[in-house]
Amino acid sequence: MRRTLAFILGFALGANSLWMLAAPDTWYHAVPNVANTGPINLHFIRDIGCAYFVAAFGLFWLARSPLRAWPAALAGGAFLALHAMVHVWDFAVGREHAHGFLTDLPAVFLPAILTLWLAWPPSRGLRME
Repeated sequence: MRRTLAFILGFALGANSLWMLAAPDTWYHAVPNVANTGPINLHFIRDIGCAYFVAAFGLFWLARSPLRAWPAALAGGAFLALHAMVHVWDFAVGREHAHGFLTDLPAVFLPAILTLWLAWPPSRGLRME
């Protein structure tokens, strides 16, 4: 089940990253609340798309080889968690409204939590099934 979840999450993050890289202007206007964060910056969206691509790659590798790939997946999870913390901070200081924060739960916070859970260093003898 964990391997399947890693693959599905990797696929979702990878699709998002490719969209950000290929059509950042479309991504900016289509994803809820993104346009509320400030003016469009195509270069910056592509930069973040690269980070999402690396996180997706780590999850795909984790699904294939969990005992070797967990450090890569953990690094991708660290990016996702830090990204989520930026959203928490923006909400805490009033730069993001409660509605936007709630919209972030499935799209920003859940992938970070799941990726960290999946990538957490395995105990000796633990197998990812």
